[in-house]
Amino acid sequence: MNIYSLFERVIAKSLAELQQDGRLPTMLDTAKVVVEPCKDPAHGDMATNAALVLSKQAGMPPRALAALLEAQLAVHPDILHTSVAGVGFLNLTLTPMFWQSHVLTILEAGVAYGASTLGKGERVNIEYVSANPTGPLHLGHTRGAVFGDVLANLLTKVGYAVTKEYYINDAGAQVETLARSAFLRYREALGEDIGDIPQGFYPGEYLKPVGESIAAEEGNIWRDKPESAWLPVFKEKAINAMMALIREDLAALGIHHDVFVSQQAVLDTGGVERAIKVLEERGYYYIGTLEPPKGKKGDDWQLREQPLFRSTAFGDDEDRALQKADGSWTYFASDMPYLLNKFERGFHHQVIMLGADHTGYVKRMAAAVAALSGGAVSLDIKLCQLVNLFKDGQPYKMSKRAGTFVTARDIIDDLGKDVLRFMMLTRKNDIVFDFDIAKATEQSKDNPVFYVQYAHARAHSVLRHAATHFSLEIITDWNVLDLTVLTDEAELNLIKWLAGFPRVVETAALAHEPHRLTFYLYDIAHAFHALWNKGREHAELRFIDTENSATTLARLALIQATVAVIGSGLGIMGVVPVEEM
Repeated sequence: MNIYSLFERVIAKSLAELQQDGRLPTMLDTAKVVVEPCKDPAHGDMATNAALVLSKQAGMPPRALAALLEAQLAVHPDILHTSVAGVGFLNLTLTPMFWQSHVLTILEAGVAYGASTLGKGERVNIEYVSANPTGPLHLGHTRGAVFGDVLANLLTKVGYAVTKEYYINDAGAQVETLARSAFLRYREALGEDIGDIPQGFYPGEYLKPVGESIAAEEGNIWRDKPESAWLPVFKEKAINAMMALIREDLAALGIHHDVFVSQQAVLDTGGVERAIKVLEERGYYYIGTLEPPKGKKGDDWQLREQPLFRSTAFGDDEDRALQKADGSWTYFASDMPYLLNKFERGFHHQVIMLGADHTGYVKRMAAAVAALSGGAVSLDIKLCQLVNLFKDGQPYKMSKRAGTFVTARDIIDDLGKDVLRFMMLTRKNDIVFDFDIAKATEQSKDNPVFYVQYAHARAHSVLRHAATHFSLEIITDWNVLDLTVLTDEAELNLIKWLAGFPRVVETAALAHEPHRLTFYLYDIAHAFHALWNKGREHAELRFIDTENSATTLARLALIQATVAVIGSGLGIMGVVPVEEM
């Protein structure tokens, strides 16, 4: 239950009553009325902007309207007091009993707490990772992989029907280079001295097993054949091997896609021609010329008529070429069939994860989706910025296995998937991340994954200790709880943080910002650790008091609620909560 949505309904009811009494005009548009947490807890538990957004329609000053609403809310049993602030915000402070009773709400839901039907089963396609099948995943892929996977979990939690998709870029020059690199390793496996890996080839040792496998299965039948004969064979075998490697890396990270779509398969069905036909029918395809790119002199640029996409109609900086001078399709044109394919499969909500090097590609891709779908698709393109890897403050060395970069598996093996997944969400996706892997294993408050996991383990420690004094049946019998004994400021503060979980899940899902969940879990851990430390200083606040079973059981219920919320949050993140550390 999102308590802020609950009080939005309370506000709506009060406004309706004021309208019925004739104190407010009818037909007010309340769509922009919201209830949110107060930025400063000293001002109250939550605030509404109702008076601000309705004052013009109501024909009265915001503060006067706020005072009218304040009087109407005064009799609500869950509201302790109200105050009008600033230009017309109305702050609400809820009764301790409201917060105390919410502990039971959390306990009854368990790890399902925070789930909702907000998405109403609407279909969402999230395409993420989609690394070229030319080698193992690197650290940059890992960041996008975790982001996409956790976003998928968030949207599922709030009721969307999510499809997790991987687009295999198995067409184009890069996979032909892969095939030639694999052929080189094949010759090496046959005993040739191949010398240094030529410039432009993929140098990583991960292609050695591919060459060795082909040599073992087929002998030297390809060694003296022309490239036109062996290239298609080696391309297929190398792509299959790389995709198997990528799937293994993703599985080690706890990621499993629902759908893998081959670019080559889409192109083989005449996809580009079909996409261009759609553009032509809608008036977004024409034959024309392009001005020289910025920074390129006119005498270095040959004007030529060519097929163009009118992407400026959708906010792009310039129209985009669809065909190269040699008659082949541009990279952009080759992607269009896949964008059309997703729309034709019924995905009207789409999220696409791209690497930082695709910044210049965002506008044209958004324009293509809008044109091909007739504006029917809501598209969110997320860019994941670079990850700079350090160890003890020093740049982390490159992987010999990969040849030129640090692989995802290198870091998974160092840290484990749970730590890596959590740490990848400690920064917003569009911010460059300086990641020190030594800090990720540090046992301190400065290490967020340790701090959150320690709170979960510490809570379980209390429950285990309680079981030595009370029977498990009594601890879990919520019907006998007297939650009104939870009156200390630190106890109520923890409950308030726990009660905010559904709103955090919903807002993170709708904003497509999973990092909000990471920050929230840190705040929960901080509130729990603060309560723990306060109990160490004040005996009357300790979780277990063998002389006072009623107070102990209420506090144990609060701890169980904390375990449920942290467990639910970590579950969304794909992180296994630990019970001992």
